[in-house]
Amino acid sequence: MTDTDQTSPAPLLRLENISKVYPGVVALSAVHLEIWPGEVVALIGENGAGKSTLMKILGGVIEPSSGHISIDNVAYSRLNVAQSQAAGIAFVHQELNVFDNLSVAANIFLGREIRSSLGLLDSAAMSRAAAPLLKRVGARFGPEAQVASLSLAERQLLEIAKALSIDARIVIMDEPTSSLTLSETRTLMKVIADLKAHGVSVIYISHRLGEVEECADRVVGLRDGRNAGTLGREGITHDAMIRLMIGRDLKSLYVEPAQPRGEPILALRDVRIASNPRSSVTLDICAGEIVGIAGLVGAGRTELAEAIFGIGKVIDGQVLLDGREFAVSSPRQAIAAGIYLVPEDRKQAGLLLESAISDNIALPDLGAVMHLGMVSDRAIDQRAEDQRLKLGIKTDSVRRNAAELSGGNQQKVVLGKWLSMQPRLIIFDEPTRGIDVGAKSEIYALMRALADSGVGVAMISSDMEEVIGVSDRIVVLREGRVAGMLPRSDFSEHNVLRLAVGAK
Repeated sequence: MTDTDQTSPAPLLRLENISKVYPGVVALSAVHLEIWPGEVVALIGENGAGKSTLMKILGGVIEPSSGHISIDNVAYSRLNVAQSQAAGIAFVHQELNVFDNLSVAANIFLGREIRSSLGLLDSAAMSRAAAPLLKRVGARFGPEAQVASLSLAERQLLEIAKALSIDARIVIMDEPTSSLTLSETRTLMKVIADLKAHGVSVIYISHRLGEVEECADRVVGLRDGRNAGTLGREGITHDAMIRLMIGRDLKSLYVEPAQPRGEPILALRDVRIASNPRSSVTLDICAGEIVGIAGLVGAGRTELAEAIFGIGKVIDGQVLLDGREFAVSSPRQAIAAGIYLVPEDRKQAGLLLESAISDNIALPDLGAVMHLGMVSDRAIDQRAEDQRLKLGIKTDSVRRNAAELSGGNQQKVVLGKWLSMQPRLIIFDEPTRGIDVGAKSEIYALMRALADSGVGVAMISSDMEEVIGVSDRIVVLREGRVAGMLPRSDFSEHNVLRLAVGAK
């Protein structure tokens, strides 16, 4: 309980004995949660622990099987969406809920449009009302920008602005920094502090435990659909949170390199790409190393990765693969050369969600699963089963659709399709976005095992702790150029940010 709480006769929100049972599955079992005015409560747990189910009950999206909800001492057996919104509960969703064909302002006020005296939409008034909200979250785009033109990180900021646009009393933030850079995360921390100062409560759901440690007044852990324990402000530490989440100590989240790096697999020499023709990049990615690529939004990290993979276009400079000039004009060419990309948005660009796990894994290399000129279902399933066992993909059948998996297991499917081939270089773009700490540890171990086997690994990440913990070298991009390179001995958030913003 915070200082604010002590003056309150009762919590703002109380969830008592909340259970949710699906046929054959207990998603939640007698979960209890209290939120006091002006309090930041972090809700942590592995994927599948029940966090999303509990929040959907609070948002009125699904009905609990049993239990009680109390808001301002008003009891509900369940909430509907209208009641939840009327009570001042606002969501910042991890799965971005925005419409590409509308402007930023139209998205913010969707369903609550400002109208003129004649009943017509007043776009100018909505833009004026949206502008201070965007400024508050540190957005660099305006209210009239089309959402289709925004990056994933910018859409995340839009979601936060949208939540702030209602008279919220409780703001639920589900992985709000998963696509934000360090500087944008700092802005969000200030937003949270401002909300708290004005008596607004925040339920903060994140797998980035450093952020939780910074902003939370209390931490509530869920494990297997049940309360796993609570940490007060003084007890919030990285190790204590991991114990709450997985029920044991995690020896080490990161894996140290086992061998020195080898010769360059990929070398870029003054490479310019079509999306940023005024800037050039020179860098090497060597066998046996993980190169972290850091930078602010707009620095050109994803665009560079896409150009290497053949999605974007290299317009000048020299690309060398194993010391030989290599011109890549399509993903097909990159794949044939053993260059693979694990994209930032796995659901949109990495998977066919409504297709089977096995089909997703086999798709890039159908020639390997053909028999007598026909695709063999048996070969597809065997290929996928091999990767399921190798990567620990949690599913009872590789014929399940990819959409049914947790975020961590979906990421393993994206990895599985590449590891079933012969990688020379793998580029990971935000590899652990929305993934719990246990799955993160597994992904990091896989990346290190790839590097130790002689594969070149490049990792783009906005999670500074991840960049510093995983990388052997860090390359920082700024405005499409390499602003600097840091060896492990110089790793620090300060040094990375200094290069990213151009400070001296």
